[in-house]
Amino acid sequence: MTHHRSRFLTALRMNWWIALILLLLAFSCLLPILNTVAISLSNQAYAATGRVGLIPVEFTLSSYEKLMAEATFGRAFLISVLRVLLGVALGMLTTILTAYPLSKSTRAFPLRNAYMWFLVFTMIFNAGTIPWYMQIRNLGLLNTLWALVLPCAVSSYNIILMMNFFRGIPREIEEAAIMDGAGAWRVLLQVYLPLSLPSLATIALFILVQHWNNFYDGLILMNKPSNYPLQTYIYQLTVRIDPSTISDAETLREALKVSGLTLNASKLVVSMVPVMVVYPFLQRYFVKGLTLGAVKG
Repeated sequence: MTHHRSRFLTALRMNWWIALILLLLAFSCLLPILNTVAISLSNQAYAATGRVGLIPVEFTLSSYEKLMAEATFGRAFLISVLRVLLGVALGMLTTILTAYPLSKSTRAFPLRNAYMWFLVFTMIFNAGTIPWYMQIRNLGLLNTLWALVLPCAVSSYNIILMMNFFRGIPREIEEAAIMDGAGAWRVLLQVYLPLSLPSLATIALFILVQHWNNFYDGLILMNKPSNYPLQTYIYQLTVRIDPSTISDAETLREALKVSGLTLNASKLVVSMVPVMVVYPFLQRYFVKGLTLGAVKG
């Protein structure tokens, strides 16, 4: 009895130490975010001299007002939302429809290995930016929303992750459904997908973050600033003070509250918010889906 009690107390003390270490690590990851938020809410003079820590100094919303006052901000935000919605829907569709047949044996799908080698080849070798751009231009997609969505519709990594998860589902379940008269579509929709929620949530999060954070393709594929997605828009936005529009000292003082540093901090905060809102709802599936999808090859 004494031996078991001693082991219990030792385990309890170790768990406290582990919890404390994890808490410190989590806090160290949170510090840069808190500092960025504080800078975005501080007067530019204090931010420029590095005197802003975790609490805003001379609290001001001038950077966010500058960001929101831009005429194209609302349009850029809407384009990004539409891009994410279309991108996640199309990406999940292509991932599921490709991973499901590839999860079968070569007896059920004789060309499985050929398609797998093709997917692996695309992961290793990349044609580069110029052929990518020329192909999108030749398809007439430049300066359209589809240019931001279609090139990212198929991800070999996501397909392999989903395929491995499908292969981990016991075959007896599928065989029982087939014996009950279920066809391939019914097995996929009523057996595989309900059992694959962790993997589906993980891949949806990957696709969402990819589309939301990507600014480079908008910069290359959009010829008009009015068609920029949000990340491209806030990337190219800079502070511009036009002396001809400033009529008094008070207006100049308000304009000087915004600097490149505070505006860039507000850009980062605005770009983080949507993902931070969505992530807590998918977190419980994330680790499980990523781990189970990587177990089998």
